[in-house]
Amino acid sequence: MQVADTHADELLWLVRYLERERFDATSEGLEAWSTDDLWARFRSLVNTREPQPASDEFYARQDALLRSLIDEAGVTDAESLPRSEADGRLSVWRGDITTIRADAIVNAANSQMLGCWVPGHRCIDNAIHTFAGVELREECARIMAAQGHEEPTARAKVTSGYNLPAAHIIHTVGPIAGGRPTARHRLQLAECYESCLDSAAGAGCHSVVFCCISTGIFGFPQREAAEIAVRTVRRWLDAHAADSATTVDHVVFNVFLPADEQIYRSLI
Repeated sequence: MQVADTHADELLWLVRYLERERFDATSEGLEAWSTDDLWARFRSLVNTREPQPASDEFYARQDALLRSLIDEAGVTDAESLPRSEADGRLSVWRGDITTIRADAIVNAANSQMLGCWVPGHRCIDNAIHTFAGVELREECARIMAAQGHEEPTARAKVTSGYNLPAAHIIHTVGPIAGGRPTARHRLQLAECYESCLDSAAGAGCHSVVFCCISTGIFGFPQREAAEIAVRTVRRWLDAHAADSATTVDHVVFNVFLPADEQIYRSLI
């Protein structure tokens, strides 16, 4: 996501706050840094920040910056997406999941459930936590402290979306397939989609946007993962079609690569 030079002053203030917070005096001459360098520093600091309260001014400035960046990137409304001609409950969308307006988006989390701690890492967990804001890690930390143990594979937790256009984030830990999925991995991946849909329905969501769970560093082959995703979502929607209490009626498969878009379009 591009960061305009008009945000330099806000980034400078935020970086200074975060560095003072951790007693980090390593960055010198920040006033001369480019906006891109300030953004990279800001992102690395929030990616590695322990979950703890910040000042009201920090929250206000961070929230205003993140919402501006998302608005400038362009927000897509899930309800505006074309539906599949074969199944009007489904859509495919290639784009940045942090810029879609929906009742819920799905995050491919790790068992800590605290986001990605690698500065600037190009994973969906990192992007979602970065653009949602530090409040998200704080909420996840409270959830995990109450739970008292790491998050098992194929479960789901619901949080607020904070600065994202999505109202909720549903976090799920996918199976680590390492490029060679077993029958257990396939079952767990299907359970991820089921758990997320159950949680979305419990939160009263109508639209749910799924990322490609487990197909990144967890190594689940894209085509097979997509087949499981589409099959499981359709089965869940069919099973709940007659349930008046179930609100979910639109599922979006979000992809990042053209090859993944082709796979999903061929399936739905």
